[in-house]
Amino acid sequence: MAFKLVLVMVIAVVGAGVVEDYDPNPQYAFGYDVQDGLTGDSKSQSEHRIGDVVQGSYSVIDPDGTKRTVKYIADPVHGFNAVVHREPIAVKTVAKVAAPAAYAAPTYH
Repeated sequence: MAFKLVLVMVIAVVGAGVVEDYDPNPQYAFGYDVQDGLTGDSKSQSEHRIGDVVQGSYSVIDPDGTKRTVKYIADPVHGFNAVVHREPIAVKTVAKVAAPAAYAAPTYH
């Protein structure tokens, strides 16, 4: 009996319907850029949408020291398409610090 009551309430809620605003031409744009010299973190992304077409790009520094940039476009006709570009970036050189000379015990004659 309790199950039937719950089912009736669910049907009543679904049957009430929810009216949502429909935007026939949705639009948005966003982006971010991170360049942290302390940690070496470097990445960015930007994207925008007009109607059913979304275009954007993102970039990141890969572990091998190359910058990977992906440019993409998506639409209902052609689907999702991306082009990847890779380019070497300037490599930071870290100065090597000479190890201290080994301690030699004094010799006695």
